[in-house]
Amino acid sequence: MDTPVSGHRMVLESHPARARASCSRCYKRKKKCDRTLPLCRNCHSARVRCSFEDDQGETASYPIDYVRRLEERIRALESAGIPGAQPGSQAEPPIPSSPTNDFQLAAEVNHLPQPSAPDPSMSFLTADPPLSQNGPGTGSASRGAPGPTFVEELRTLSLEATAERHLGSTSGLSFAKLTQTVLRRLTPDKADFVFINYQENTAGASLFDLNSPSDLFGDSVLQGLSESISVHPVLFGDLFLADITESDSATLSTLSWPCDESHVRRLVDFYFAHSHTLYPILRKSEIMRTLGSIRSNPQRLDEQPPLDIFRLWMVLAIGSTAYSSISLTDESESRLYYSKALQYSEQALGADDMSALEVIMLQVSYSFFNQLGPNTWFLVGTAARLALGMGLHTASTYAALPAEVAERCKRVFFSIYMMDRVVSVALGRPFAIHDDDVDVEDFSTLEDGEPESGSSASDLGQPSSLAVPLHILALRRIASKISGQIYSIRRSANVSDEQREGILSSLHQELLAWRRNMPFPLPDYQEGVPHLTTTWYDFNYYTHLAMIYRPSPLCPVLDVRRIKILETAASMSIRQAHSMHQQHRLAYNWLNFLSLFTSTISLVYAVTAQPDDLPTVLRETRAIDDLDLALNLFDTLGTKFVAATKIRNMIQEISKRYKGIRVAHE
Repeated sequence: MDTPVSGHRMVLESHPARARASCSRCYKRKKKCDRTLPLCRNCHSARVRCSFEDDQGETASYPIDYVRRLEERIRALESAGIPGAQPGSQAEPPIPSSPTNDFQLAAEVNHLPQPSAPDPSMSFLTADPPLSQNGPGTGSASRGAPGPTFVEELRTLSLEATAERHLGSTSGLSFAKLTQTVLRRLTPDKADFVFINYQENTAGASLFDLNSPSDLFGDSVLQGLSESISVHPVLFGDLFLADITESDSATLSTLSWPCDESHVRRLVDFYFAHSHTLYPILRKSEIMRTLGSIRSNPQRLDEQPPLDIFRLWMVLAIGSTAYSSISLTDESESRLYYSKALQYSEQALGADDMSALEVIMLQVSYSFFNQLGPNTWFLVGTAARLALGMGLHTASTYAALPAEVAERCKRVFFSIYMMDRVVSVALGRPFAIHDDDVDVEDFSTLEDGEPESGSSASDLGQPSSLAVPLHILALRRIASKISGQIYSIRRSANVSDEQREGILSSLHQELLAWRRNMPFPLPDYQEGVPHLTTTWYDFNYYTHLAMIYRPSPLCPVLDVRRIKILETAASMSIRQAHSMHQQHRLAYNWLNFLSLFTSTISLVYAVTAQPDDLPTVLRETRAIDDLDLALNLFDTLGTKFVAATKIRNMIQEISKRYKGIRVAHE
C-alpha cells in the first residue's frame, strides 16, 4: 500500500504541476527547489512534509497537453451522459468559443451549395482502398472522440507563444472556420468534412467521419500548435531550468566560457548576420570589445559588468538557436548558454532602463527560435510598456541626446515595435504600441562609428547591414495597416463598396512598392541567413498579400477576382517557403509554422470556394502540386513541432480528395 508520500509521487508523475515559488524548506536551506506539486523532489527525498501540502492557496502551472487531455475527457464524459459531467455541474467549460462576430462566416458564402442532411446509413467514408469492417466499436469511438480540426491546430500553435487563449481575426481563427465550411464541397452529401484522429489500418487507408459537429474547424486547429514554447510568463530568470538542464545544474554553475575561439566566433558572426539584421538591439563594437578583453584569459569574464556577461551568453544562445532553427540541429547547446545568461539577468536588469530593455528584448529574440524559450507575448508587452514609459516613442525625448545615443535608442525602440507587430498580428491581439503615438524618425543605416558625411560602405557599393532591418520595419508598418484597416470590426462597419475596394487596392500597391524597393544587393555575410536572400522577401510579400485578400471583417464575402488573387498569393507563398527549404534558408520556428499553416488553408479555401466546377479548377491550377510542397514542409516541421504531423495528415486527406476528384473527371 502506498504511503502518503509515495501516493503524492504517483500523482506528481501523472501530471507534473509546478508552483510559482520555492517551498519553505528549500528557501530556508537555500537549496534549488523544483517546485513540483504536491511536494518537491528535495522534500520527497528527505521524506519530510513539504510546505506545498499545507498551502491550500498555492497556484500551479500545468502542461498544455495535460490540460487538453482533461478537457477532452470531460467532453467525452458529457457526450456519454455521465452524471455530474453534464453542463451545469461543477466542471468549468473547457475552452471558451471564439466570438462569432469576428466576421460572418458560412451564412455569407452565398455561392456555396447548402448542405443536405447527412445520410444516417453512411457513418464513414473510406478512402481507396476501402477499409475492412471494424465493427460498431470503431464508429462509436470515432464519434466519442472528435477528430482534429484546423481551428484546433491553429489554437494550439498560437499557444506556443502565449498561455492565454484569446485569438483575434488576424490570427486566422475565423478564416479557419470559413475554410471548414467550404470543404463541404468535397463530401458527397455536402456534410461537414471531418478529420478523424489519424489512424491507419494495414492497407494504409484513413477515415472521414461525416456525422460531424456543425463547427468542424470549430474550437480546436488553432490549438494544435502548442507543444513547443513554454507557456509560462517567464521573466527575470523565472524559467523552469530544472526541466531544461535538471541533470546539468551542477554543470551550469561551473560552466565556463567556451575555449574554442573559432566556434565562439562562428556563433557571434551568425548572431550579427542573422538576428542583428532583424532586430539591431546590440552594438557590435561593444560585444567585440568585451570578447577581446577575455580572449587571452576567459577567467576574466567574471570581472566584467553583469550586463556585459549577460549579453555575451545571450549572443551565443541566440546565435546557436537561430542556426539550429535553420539546420534542425540539436538545441541543447543554446539552452545551456541561455540558462547561464539568466544567472546574470537580475543584476543586468538593475543597471538602468536601457539595460533592462536589452535584457528583455534579447529574451524575446531567443524565444522566436527556441522551443523552450520564454513567453513571447508577455515579454514583448513588458518591453513595450517600459519603452513607452521612457518616452522612446516621442521625438522630444531624443532632442537632448547625443547623436550616437539617440541612434541606439531608436534602434532599440523600433526593434520593440517590430517584435510587437510580429507577435500581435500572429495572435490577432491589440498592439502594445500604437502608430498614432509614434513621431520618431527611423534609425539611420549608418554602421557603428561610421561618419555622417563622407564615403560610407553603401557609397562604395557595399550595402549597409542596417538597410535590411529598416526595410523590414516598413513591412511591419504595412502589416499594422492591414490589421487596423481590414481586420478591425469597428472600422469595417458602414464602409461602402467603393471605399472597401480603395483600401484593398491601396494596401496592395504599398506592399508591391515595398517588394520592388528592397535593398539591393543584399549583404552577403553568412550562408543560410533567410532574410539575406530575395526569396524571403517574396515569401513575405505573398503571405501579406494573402492576408489582404482572404475573408475579413472588411470583406467577409469575396468575389471571383479576389478569390483568384488569394489563390495565387497562397500558392506562391508555399512555393517560396519550399524554395527556402531547398536552399537551407528556412527558419523552422513557430512564426513560420503559423505562416505556412495559414497559407495552406488559404489555398484550400481559395480552390474549394471558387464558383467554377471544382474538377476544372483543379486541372487548371497547381493547387494539388502546391499542397504536396506544403506536405513536404510539414514533414520537416514535424521533427521539431508535434502538431505539424497532425496538420500534415489533415492536409494529406484534402489532397487525396482533390486528386480523386480530378482523376474521376479526366
